[in-house]
This record gives sequence, C-alpha cells and structure tokens, in this order.
Amino acid sequence: MHTNQPTFARHRALQRAALVPIVVATALLVAGCGKDSKEGAKATQTAARINGEEVTVHQINMVLERQQGLKPEQAEPASRQILESLIDQELALQKATEQKLDRDPQIIQMLDATRRNLLARAYLEKAAQASVGAPPAEDIKKYFDEHPALFGQRRIYMLQDFTIQGDTAQINEITPKLQVTDSSQAFVEVLKNSGLKFAVNQVTQPAEALPLNLVDQFAKLVDGKGMYQGMNGGLKVVLVAASKPQPLSLDQAKPMIERFLTESRKQEFIQKETKNLRTAAKIEYLGKFAEKPAGAASGAAAAASAPAPAAAASTASSANGIDAAALNKGLSGLK
Repeated sequence: MHTNQPTFARHRALQRAALVPIVVATALLVAGCGKDSKEGAKATQTAARINGEEVTVHQINMVLERQQGLKPEQAEPASRQILESLIDQELALQKATEQKLDRDPQIIQMLDATRRNLLARAYLEKAAQASVGAPPAEDIKKYFDEHPALFGQRRIYMLQDFTIQGDTAQINEITPKLQVTDSSQAFVEVLKNSGLKFAVNQVTQPAEALPLNLVDQFAKLVDGKGMYQGMNGGLKVVLVAASKPQPLSLDQAKPMIERFLTESRKQEFIQKETKNLRTAAKIEYLGKFAEKPAGAASGAAAAASAPAPAAAASTASSANGIDAAALNKGLSGLK
C-alpha cells in the first residue's frame, strides 16, 4: 500500500504527544512538522536508534530549550536525561502502534485536541512576542519602588506552618494566647501546655518565593508573629520563626522585573487579542447551548460578591488575620 510519508511523520509525532507530558509532547509535535521537509531531516543528527526508529539531537534540543533557568553546565546532563526519556517514549509508542492504539477513536480525538491546542497557543504566543517589547526603564524603576518587600526591604524567611487540631471552644481559647507570644519557642510552649494535637512543617525561602498576594503582609510581621486562619476542626498558623534582611539593588532586581513585566504584558496582550478575535468572528451557539441558562448572569454576580467562609471569631478579628483564600495559597508553598 502506498504511504504518504509527510502525513505519516506528522501522525507519529502526534502519537508521541498522547503518551508523554506536555513539554515533550510540544517539542515532538514541532519536530514532527519538521519531518515534512527532507532538507530538515538531513540536517538533524541521530542521537539513538530504537528498533530502527531514530531519536534526533533536534528533538532533544527542542525539549532542552523549554527548560527554564537551566545553567550552561547543566545542559549536557539534562540532554542525556531527555534522551533517556525520549527512548522510553519511543518504546511505548512502538508498543502502542503494534496494538493499533493510533486507530482508537478516543485517542484520535485526543491527538487532534493536542494539535489544536498547540497551534492556537503558538499563534497567540507569536503574536504577543511580536507586539510586546521590553518594558521601559521608568516602568522597571516604578515597579521596584512600589514593591519594597521584594527588593529594597527584601527578607529571607524561616516559616513554620502549624496545623492545630481542636473544636471551636478550644481554638477560641488558645488563639489569644498564641497571638501574644513573640517567638517560635514560646508559641510551641503554649501549644504543648494546651494539650492540643498539632503538626508543623518548616521552610526557608526568600520573599519572592512567597505568593505575591502575601509578600506585603509577611513584610509587616516581626519574628515570632504569624498569620492565622480558622479551619474545620482546628486552626492553621504560618509563623515567621526567624528572618534576615537581604535587600536587592535596582541593578540586581532589573532582570527579574523586566522578565515579570514582559510576561505580564504578553498575557494582557493574549487576553486582548482573544477578545478581538471573538469580536471579529461570527459565533453561533447551537442546540442546548443556543440559550444561556436562566439566571446565569445573576448567579455569577452573586458568587463574585459572596463573602469568603468565615474563620473562627477570634482569628477573624485578629490584627494578624488574613482571608482564607490568601492564606491557603501561602500554605501551599510550604508543603
């Protein structure tokens, strides 16, 4: 039977996408498109052959380029790790092909969805890259001045995440005693004397590693103080066990601010471009989607205005208290 080679090459690349994490999938999808050109195939070097099928240096480099923050000296060992992953992938792909999984309707749909997602994302990222330039120096300086907790007054924090078990009465009784302590040792002593069960995790990290919505609040805390959140069956506290100043100058901070602002503006462009595409397009909703459910808009508005679940009364009124959603984001960084 006659086989269309370019189509087959694209199909094999798409097969790989369904079997591996998205980073490798993205690289191989792009690499698969490159196989359409005989000149491109000649330019690629073979890194390994697996039962006659090739893994190329080009494929390795495609994945390597997507490794954020990789140092030059880490490139060679990373390349070897990527190669081993691609070999494992190729072996699984060959078995999948033997079992004709590439003909499974559900997998075909998944492959098509991966292709659609990649192409749509590629367009938006390319358009954003062409439209968003480097932020001007005055914007970088403004961001630096507006975020002293990240730069001029930056600190390194030793944080302790306490999960305390107890009923409402017990938590209401112990919370004021914990809030007046001024050190980690005193905090733990109060907990031990209370007889309540608790667990603690500890981590040391700089201000920029904290969730951005919590950085300023941590900056206001002196050592020994913390943030409190009531929870079902107990209390969570993130305590600043210790900290030390480690400020960054404008020159030191400039590269990270530039990257942050550039990425933020790219995301803003992508949102705007997506909205513009919708405005210019003719979109028709059909079938059960032809009409919006009754009360959908009012329901969304009500959800947006609804208050967050209340914490225990004593912690909600605390000067060190914060909303549950924000603290949950902070706690997630300690796990």
